[in-house]
Amino acid sequence: MPESVHTSGNTAAGHDRPRLRKAIEEIVDAGFAGVQLRVHDQRGEWVGSAGVRELGKPAKPPTDGRFRIGSTTKTFTATLVLRLVAEGKIGLDDPANDHLPGFRLDPRITVRMLLQHTSGLFNFTGEIYDDGTFAPGIPSIDKEWVDNRFHTYRDEELVRLALSKPARFEPGADWSYSNTNYVLAKLLVERITGRPYAEEMRRLILRPLGLSGTVVPGVSPELPEPHAHGYYRYRDGGQWKVVDTTRFNPSWVSAAGDMVSTTEDLHTFVSALLGGSLLPAPLLAEMCTPHPKSGDYRYGLGLFVQETEFGGTVLHHNGGLWGWAALMYSTPDGSRTLTGSLTSGDAELDLAAMAGTFERVKQRLVEEVFGDPEAEAPTTDGTAAPTA
Repeated sequence: MPESVHTSGNTAAGHDRPRLRKAIEEIVDAGFAGVQLRVHDQRGEWVGSAGVRELGKPAKPPTDGRFRIGSTTKTFTATLVLRLVAEGKIGLDDPANDHLPGFRLDPRITVRMLLQHTSGLFNFTGEIYDDGTFAPGIPSIDKEWVDNRFHTYRDEELVRLALSKPARFEPGADWSYSNTNYVLAKLLVERITGRPYAEEMRRLILRPLGLSGTVVPGVSPELPEPHAHGYYRYRDGGQWKVVDTTRFNPSWVSAAGDMVSTTEDLHTFVSALLGGSLLPAPLLAEMCTPHPKSGDYRYGLGLFVQETEFGGTVLHHNGGLWGWAALMYSTPDGSRTLTGSLTSGDAELDLAAMAGTFERVKQRLVEEVFGDPEAEAPTTDGTAAPTA
């Protein structure tokens, strides 16, 4: 953990956001190495960072830095599939097996079920069952993952591993988050278009929106500059060790979590998506409608739909990989957004307490950005006005 917290922040209006600054400082104090945050709300744009870019060095994380977005990738993948639905190239209720017959998928599994996690397919990164037991998939945790972090996995290999395991439930009968669904979504894109997934992502989303900081890395372990460093603390032979996870081969998560982006690009993407620039209104409505079986998770098609304690609705899909976390929140119309990145450090702290602090701070951030617009109104001298 860094010895001191370094923060920076600015707004288009020229005033500070003490609550935002305090929140990212608390996240670093909890044991994270660094944070970068971008907010677009009724008070304009605010960008800030806290902590360090790299352990043992004083420089703070770049506010325009690239980072691994983990499962936030799923929103991009779902949007890409829905763009093809809008073009009439595939139907949401088409059996996935009709397009990918080589896997002999259950013919009841539809494209929609893949995007909303109701297929029942085993999660190739491992499953945690209701009784707490864990069924492993590919090496995805601890020293086993560290030792295999530069290994190249083929999408077909990941899917076939999942299909070799018992399904969790009958297609459509329940909800369970599974990375397998989104690898199949990627393969659908490639089969339907005859072009690589990365090329289609650039053609239909990245180039039209000008997302120059966003990358579909494929098997490349490189993280383009500028960037902070992520770290993974794991147990090896009874000892705790820390490894720099800035570089690793992301093929182990594929289109379920491999992309790289920036806070600005995530803002542009989710604002355009929910603002109606990428999808026709009926498909966007489908995307933002949670499936009844998803329960408290309230998952639509690549998006979580959260009813807040202060009476509003936010849509989001955060992500995490070893050493990295991404935040992407928006109002239903895309007018207010919160995007961010966190990097793990080498803190020897209680991980449960660290996660608990982060969850509390995250909820405060959501309330600050999406709650009462008068909660921290600026005064004429640029400081925050007191609230009751």
